[in-house]
Amino acid sequence: MKYYKLSILFISIILVSCSSDDNSNNSDTEASEEESQTIDKSLNKKNVGDSANDLLSAQKFQSLMIDIFYVEGFKPTTNTISNFETFLSERLNKPGGIETELKMIASPGQDVYTITEIRDIEDQIRTKYNNGSELTVFGLFLDGEYSENTENGSVLGVAYRNTSFIIFEETVQQFSGQPFAPTATVLESTVLNHEFGHIMGMVNAGTPMQNEHQDEAHGRHCTSEDCLMYWTAETGEGLVNMISGGTIPSFDSFCLADLKANGGK
Repeated sequence: MKYYKLSILFISIILVSCSSDDNSNNSDTEASEEESQTIDKSLNKKNVGDSANDLLSAQKFQSLMIDIFYVEGFKPTTNTISNFETFLSERLNKPGGIETELKMIASPGQDVYTITEIRDIEDQIRTKYNNGSELTVFGLFLDGEYSENTENGSVLGVAYRNTSFIIFEETVQQFSGQPFAPTATVLESTVLNHEFGHIMGMVNAGTPMQNEHQDEAHGRHCTSEDCLMYWTAETGEGLVNMISGGTIPSFDSFCLADLKANGGK
């Protein structure tokens, strides 16, 4: 199972990195008590990028539901959700509409979470899956921190399934609260958009490249330092400067060309 993560170094640099992980429990099928049709959960438990065309185009799914859960006290800002909805509407062909729902949950009670534990949490609380012409994406804003954090870098978000992402909101809030740091909205929006970019198959991970621009040394990221999908070096150039200046990075022309060729706007 492939997944992608966005990391920030607290010495004023951002590291965006990718990893891979295997998940053998991807074949769940469950009959809804309220519906006569069978819900095949395995369709929402594939590799990151496997549903890129389904998200971008209207060929199979006419509408999109973003089902976001957040731990009490770690709700994303209203402006972050507004920014995210604008980001999605500008890129996805969904004539049936894009809807976002937010639901509060109690803390799972951990200080550190592995990707396996995050998947388990999703499996316990997720109630919406692809249904007819509606595609559903699950998001979780969590307390605690990621198990792969290091002394120099803290992970802020991970795209870990084809329709699933995690934002480590407690870490986001800790960083945004520091002097001269980006606001919570700018930081949340950047991490959220970046992780959803991976779910949309970027870079070269379900959405084929129209031009060579994959930074293979850093995984599924763009070579342009001005792009939302750029992986910043430890020098802190590029993305961190845009964030510190209050600007949410956007896709560059190469990434936009890829998305449009795979059914997006």
